[in-house]
Amino acid sequence: MNGADFNEMQKMKQIEEMKKKILATILSKDAYERLARVRVANQELAGQAELYLLQIYQAGKLEGRITDEQMKEVLRVLSSGSKQDFNIRRK
Repeated sequence: MNGADFNEMQKMKQIEEMKKKILATILSKDAYERLARVRVANQELAGQAELYLLQIYQAGKLEGRITDEQMKEVLRVLSSGSKQDFNIRRK
């Protein structure tokens, strides 16, 4: 591993730590735990939710902390766009 790779890894680690700090600040305990459980089950959805939450935080559109109910709504909206429907036909 060369110096550039090490520096890149350090930057990524710092960014992840900053994201965790901000999320812990803007989310209630229950909402933060829900996001952690979603991350285990569906990393893509959790990543989308984190990105959305960080964007509204940076835009200054948050009023207080995100509750568990609000987190459920965010996850529901984000997951509804990616649902794939399929039909099973019997012959």
